[in-house]
Amino acid sequence: MLSLKNLHTFHCDVSANDLIRLESPAKVTQLFDDGFFSTEKWMLLGGGSNVLFLKDFEGIILLNRMKGKEILAVNESSVLVRFSSGEVWHDIVLWSLEQGFNGIENLSLIPGTMGAAPIQNIGAYGVELKDVFISLRAFDTISGEVVTLSKERCNFGYRDSVFKHELKGRMIILSVDLLLRRDGITDVAYGDILKTLAARGFQAPYKPKDVSDAIIQIRQYKLPDPEVLGNAGSFFKNPVIRTSHYNELKKEDPDIPGYIVNDSEVKVPAGWLIERCGFKGRRVGNTGSHEKQALVLVNYGNASGSEIHSLAVEIQQEVAKKFGIEIFPEVNFIE
Repeated sequence: MLSLKNLHTFHCDVSANDLIRLESPAKVTQLFDDGFFSTEKWMLLGGGSNVLFLKDFEGIILLNRMKGKEILAVNESSVLVRFSSGEVWHDIVLWSLEQGFNGIENLSLIPGTMGAAPIQNIGAYGVELKDVFISLRAFDTISGEVVTLSKERCNFGYRDSVFKHELKGRMIILSVDLLLRRDGITDVAYGDILKTLAARGFQAPYKPKDVSDAIIQIRQYKLPDPEVLGNAGSFFKNPVIRTSHYNELKKEDPDIPGYIVNDSEVKVPAGWLIERCGFKGRRVGNTGSHEKQALVLVNYGNASGSEIHSLAVEIQQEVAKKFGIEIFPEVNFIE
């Protein structure tokens, strides 16, 4: 058995039968030709930043280490770039800023790889991957074909995509094409970005690099470093509830925050709900809810995946009991 403790950000002490590094699409094709995908239990792992192993994985880990960047087209206002799926997401953001490309600076410091980004439709501070996504190339482990999937085919939703449903466990994403801008226009309307920019002495118009630096500062303050305290960032998705339900809750607690989604729905911060249920900063054995961000569950050193999962279930039950709201994990459970 091979330890996975340092290959996922929760750092739980779990193992797998074996590990194969994927450093090129040719290696994926070779595995298919050898009958690997039809005979072995396997899972693809990138940065391991959005998974929780509930027990040892009795199969083979495919570790995505495919690297590369290629500018496909460029004009005065935009640039089309192809990123290999094993590229680290935050490195992509920093590289883009160095090249004078913008559009993803609000997604600074999100952990994980390029290949995981469309699966999750990563998002933060008012921006989602789908806003810059054009298409991706993926290897179909059933047919053996390399296919191109458009934005429409990926069926992006809030922290959701076709890769969590119809195509779950079938595709190995090889590369992703993003359309980035060259206009320097930034989006600073969400969260504490403006406050942080002001505190750092920046003035409008803000440069994309300034916005990135501010968001990095915010995230480093709110979120623990996984190398110090194992975690997977936000553990739960922010629930979307009916406006009528939100208005009833507002009568009982006027402080409840909400963001209008459409005429009939409101998004409520899961962290606020969890904090109101008394979990923020609470430690239960080797796990707990982080002291600065209730939405983040942490491993204090020796927590098992099942321990963390049990706390997550308890939080879900308490939020449902107190607010009548069901919250769903953003993290993927692996058994």
